[in-house]
Amino acid sequence: MRAVPVPLALIAMISLAGAVLGRVYAGPLLSWLVLGAAIGSVLVSVAARRLPSWLVAPVSVLAMVGWTAWSLRLTATRAELPGGLAEVTADAAANGIPRLLTAMIPVEPTPDTVLVPLVAGWLAGLAGAEVAMRAGRVLLGYLPPVLLYAAALYVVGPNADPAIGPTLALAAVAVLGLAVPARGAAGADAAAGLAPAVRAAVRARLAAASAAGLVVVLGLVALIAPLVAGQVDGRPVDPRRYVEPPQVETLDENPLIRISGWALNPGQQLFDVRTQRSGPPDSTPAPDPGPDAGPGAGPGAGPGAAGRPVPVRLAVLSDYDGVTWRVGATYRNAGRILPVTAPAPDSTVATVRQEITVAGLSGRLLPAVATPRQVTGARVAYDPTTGTLIRPEGLTPGLRYSVTSALETPDANLLATADVPAGEEVARVLRVADGVPDPLRRLAAQLAESNGAPYARAAAVEQFLAEHYRLVADAPSGHAYPNLNFFLFGPRNAGGQRGTSEQFAAAFAVLGRLTGLPTRVVVGFRAASDGPVRAGDAYAWPEVLFEGLGWVPFDPLPRPDEEPRPVEEDLRPAPEDPPPSEVPEPTVEPTVSPEPVAAPDGPADAGPSTALLVGGGTGGMLLLVVAALLALLLMRRALTRARLERGDPGQRIAGAWREVTDALRLAGHPVGRDLSASEVAARARAVLPVEADVEELAGLVNQTAFAPGTASAEQAARAVATAGDYVAALRAARPWWRRLLWSVCPGPLRWPR
Repeated sequence: MRAVPVPLALIAMISLAGAVLGRVYAGPLLSWLVLGAAIGSVLVSVAARRLPSWLVAPVSVLAMVGWTAWSLRLTATRAELPGGLAEVTADAAANGIPRLLTAMIPVEPTPDTVLVPLVAGWLAGLAGAEVAMRAGRVLLGYLPPVLLYAAALYVVGPNADPAIGPTLALAAVAVLGLAVPARGAAGADAAAGLAPAVRAAVRARLAAASAAGLVVVLGLVALIAPLVAGQVDGRPVDPRRYVEPPQVETLDENPLIRISGWALNPGQQLFDVRTQRSGPPDSTPAPDPGPDAGPGAGPGAGPGAAGRPVPVRLAVLSDYDGVTWRVGATYRNAGRILPVTAPAPDSTVATVRQEITVAGLSGRLLPAVATPRQVTGARVAYDPTTGTLIRPEGLTPGLRYSVTSALETPDANLLATADVPAGEEVARVLRVADGVPDPLRRLAAQLAESNGAPYARAAAVEQFLAEHYRLVADAPSGHAYPNLNFFLFGPRNAGGQRGTSEQFAAAFAVLGRLTGLPTRVVVGFRAASDGPVRAGDAYAWPEVLFEGLGWVPFDPLPRPDEEPRPVEEDLRPAPEDPPPSEVPEPTVEPTVSPEPVAAPDGPADAGPSTALLVGGGTGGMLLLVVAALLALLLMRRALTRARLERGDPGQRIAGAWREVTDALRLAGHPVGRDLSASEVAARARAVLPVEADVEELAGLVNQTAFAPGTASAEQAARAVATAGDYVAALRAARPWWRRLLWSVCPGPLRWPR
């Protein structure tokens, strides 16, 4: 029975690590799977204790493969993921670490989010059991479970309450595991049977060693205790900030500019939709008010929208710099169940379930009714701030998924007295970029002059746009300040005072912000309950944030049966020449590379029983080291692929340049930030004269920096090839040991850009 407490203690410690990590998971499944890994790994070592030490690790790894395969199949079935076990396992092995650190909390137990905890738990049990039971080093055997527990706390970070109870339980279990065997051996005397003089010397030596150990322990407590106590009230670091979450493509960053192109090809089928609704009969809003509606009757503005089609959202644009509106969302990998936010008081909520089949729609943004609560049929990433979805792998024709949404409609009777929020929390949707034309400021001041309440100001802006401007399908794209100024005040005979929903929504949002209203622009579709959604159904509308009511949509589009009244009747700003149609190109910005999570070091062999530890504990720790090196290798390769294969030509050229500068730093020749691209190229040529034309690559970098959007795909391909040739040649010139460490060095993952 003296051998029982140690295995039980190891199982309990690994299970506590799984329970701590399971706090950020949806449901208890992960905790149960880690418990199974703890029991299996320890029991295999107990059952194989009479086998040679070198044979235990392979047997345990085979058992780990079986348990892991069963667990992955279970989680894939529960998550309704398509594909066979081999495909799911390969995807989980390739993406387990980044998806775990970019998953939305609560994390759904899927193969890619449970693989790493399962393998780490099993290896910790194997290493701990071999060291504690076979080698008899119980305290040293506790090190792998403790490191696993610390890693679980680090991964959870600030996303859960402090784990005080599990930590105390971990310490208590460790103490019991140490104390029980000691009591069983208390009657043995190490000096028994020796001569009196020798016995006295041995006992004195044991007493001195015990006293020295006690002094060391007390000294460590005195040194470490203040540091630990000082961190009690501190906020843990969130490791998710070191990993880049899924990003939208350049095409999706500003889908507002796609409306004009869709309007010119209205018959193109983008996707097909099938809708089921449940909820109050008067809670379903309409995509547009219809000919008899008055100002303020935008999408979801009131109960008069009963029974009308539901607008399907594609993107929510909150950031405006005076040139272009951008999504600016932070997407996190999510499971089927998405986070739930409490609806506004006095609002009605209808449940809308849609089955959508993608046809000609491209990009990564997924159409869905606001606000999605459950998604099946596609792996998605979700931004809770905007309530929008993306598919990180991109949309493909034939993709079919189902979305269940909670469609919230505020009480229209409360709008007239509702206030709008202010402060840092909404500064993003109140920001007005520099360079606003004076006519826009004068118009905003005129509209707000006689309308004090926030809703009255919003309704005044909506009514002014609906009464004075014409909706056309052939208006050029553009919503920068010059475009909006010409749309609002340009002469009609020169193309002014007419535009698509792009100009109407953007003008409303800018004028609203100038009057103190937090606004944003939404791009979506007028979707019938069932049937195809075509390019001509795409449109944009603005939304205003009200306290206690949330985001309320408005519809500034003119009514079909009304003739616009000339702006000159109510406002007479000086007309300006029409600006050229512009589709702003995105600014090429270096991608911040993630900083790696340092892999914990394995326990060191502090005793003479190295023969036993080589086959057991050392084997397990070698597996941990190999896993850490493999993770670093995969993360480095993923970083290189992201730099050289993703984004527009300008981004790929910038990525190729970062590969060259990182290679110089790995080779021991770092370049300073004060050097120009040409100077860096000259230094690179001096370090290693090769055939790769580094000077041409430097010229392309200067081109993308000073003339964004002018680089071609051929130039990007040439830059990628040049960078690859130079990096390969530079690596080949290094000593053999530096070439081995080149691909697993974590430096490029954390070096600042």
